[in-house]
Amino acid sequence: MIELLTAATPNGRKVSIALEELALPYTARAIDLGALEQKQPEFLALNPNGRIPVIVDHDNEGFAVFESGAILHYLAEKTGRLLPEDPRQRSVALQWLMFQMGGLGPMMGQANVFFRYAEEQIPFAISRYQRETRRLLEVLDSRLAQQEFLAGEYSIADIASFPWARSHAWSGVSIDGLNHLQRWIDQLEARPEVQRGLRVPEDLPVASEEDVDAKVGEIRKFVA
Repeated sequence: MIELLTAATPNGRKVSIALEELALPYTARAIDLGALEQKQPEFLALNPNGRIPVIVDHDNEGFAVFESGAILHYLAEKTGRLLPEDPRQRSVALQWLMFQMGGLGPMMGQANVFFRYAEEQIPFAISRYQRETRRLLEVLDSRLAQQEFLAGEYSIADIASFPWARSHAWSGVSIDGLNHLQRWIDQLEARPEVQRGLRVPEDLPVASEEDVDAKVGEIRKFVA
């Protein structure tokens, strides 16, 4: 049994989607980020960096894995699925996984901070990260114009980028004109496994504008 420690963020959803796609038995425990549960000693013993998600594989002597990309790779290796067998295509999938980990995720994260959470609005920072986010989404669109999925076949590369790409509006970035990217987002959102993964750690109600404003206020307290 795999234990997933997670929250309703793009990085957390990568792993729950992968677990659903792989049909692996797992339990999910929601980590209260606002209460800084991820900074408590119990959590830091699993991930010294104090970030979600983390998995504990109780079928492998309680082996803990942190960093969402490393978790996806671990699960793919464990099951022999969601990674191409051909060495070159396998490398392609890992290249696109690293593209998300080193580019799309960090840039969208910074766009979110300056556009949504920062108490002081800094136009240069907002514009810089939104432009870079749009550029990276254009890279995805160009790739998806050539291939149905990022590595040719559906893989952890798609699962890594999907939760970020679908949240583009939260970063204040439009995907107008990126028709291949929109096709891919729609295609993945239609998968039952993806739909189930998006509801982990729990079914969250649709938030009102007032709820969102309140949550932003809470998050600002923890943005340095």
